Amino acid sequence: MPHVLIIDPPSEVAIQPGAVVSKVVHRGDGMNVTVFGFDAGEELTEHQAARVAVVQVLSGRLRFTVDGEELELTPGSWLHMTPGTPHSLVATEPTIMLLTLVGS
Repeated sequence: MPHVLIIDPPSEVAIQPGAVVSKVVHRGDGMNVTVFGFDAGEELTEHQAARVAVVQVLSGRLRFTVDGEELELTPGSWLHMTPGTPHSLVATEPTIMLLTLVGS
């Protein structure tokens, strides 16, 4: 298929109490796109991606620590990370985030 359209990425997940949920919405051509839903207080501990990673906050707020720097990501924020960049996050309110991984 030469194109993929997702009309409303936030509608792909429902925020669950006390949980992190995710749904892969595209996989192919060297790219994976996943929509995440975080309840307030949910987190991902420090980790690294083996590929280029782009985080886009669609709704809510994340306290995002990347390479030792603490950032506040709000709706519309866009963050690019090179492979191997250490990062972690905490949702400070219910949040929906789009993660794009690029490369093989």
